[in-house]
Amino acid sequence: MGIRYRHTTTTVLAMAALLALGACGSGSGSGGATASGGVQLVNSGTLTVCTHFSYKPFEFKDPSGKPVGFDIGLTDLAAKKLGVTTTYVDIEFAQITSGAVFAAKKCDLAMGAITINDKRKQAVSFSDNYFSASQALLTKKGSGIKDLPDMKDKKLGVQTDTTGQAYAEKNTGANGFQVIVFDDLPTELTGLQSGRVDAVVNDNGPLLDFAKSNPDFTVVKEFNTGEQYGFVGQKNNANATKLIGVFNDALSASIKDGTYAKIYKTWFGAEPTVLPSAS
Repeated sequence: MGIRYRHTTTTVLAMAALLALGACGSGSGSGGATASGGVQLVNSGTLTVCTHFSYKPFEFKDPSGKPVGFDIGLTDLAAKKLGVTTTYVDIEFAQITSGAVFAAKKCDLAMGAITINDKRKQAVSFSDNYFSASQALLTKKGSGIKDLPDMKDKKLGVQTDTTGQAYAEKNTGANGFQVIVFDDLPTELTGLQSGRVDAVVNDNGPLLDFAKSNPDFTVVKEFNTGEQYGFVGQKNNANATKLIGVFNDALSASIKDGTYAKIYKTWFGAEPTVLPSAS
């Protein structure tokens, strides 16, 4: 036979207060469990990061399906600082740069060789910069194309919602080429290989990496666009600001202790000539 309890008004109020505290403790901001430093995570025990595969050598999957790449290595440093593992959500690039992934609580942070610019700052918050890049022109060897003026009456492939697309569209009037937009880097490169386009513009890192593995193609021109990459978080959100702070601290420590240079060499074959400024 069960024991009966007599609830007084005071007891009921106390229980209600505890329940309210419990609800608050379940996580404001992202709405998940608390990690090191009081940061709230979307999913308990893991740093959930949105990205768009594949963008080799920054983020892609090895033959076993494991996420690897330069950005992955930096993400792992932030996760280690938080004392959690990492989980990746593969999603459209535009969903990241628009901030939609954060509004839908799909991830804590996002990355993917994302150029820091004023337009994107209206939708997301950026970390410190971690990589410098430029745009590049990739074409088949022997095509006769050396620069954008050689693209007159030809087709130039770009990846949607990227700074490469913006750069190509800015220069199409002066050079007389047609811009063909692809959903992602793999389909853009397939378009070049199949002859659908005569050349492609994208960030120099992925295009140089592709040319290294595909000797029939070459980067004929790099354009000094002065771009810098950053990780992104939800805009105007205190918890996201903490998370970006964790990434910035991990990045700064890696630059100072040489870890950044080691990760860089793994994916680019040489140590960086210029390091990001360690804050």
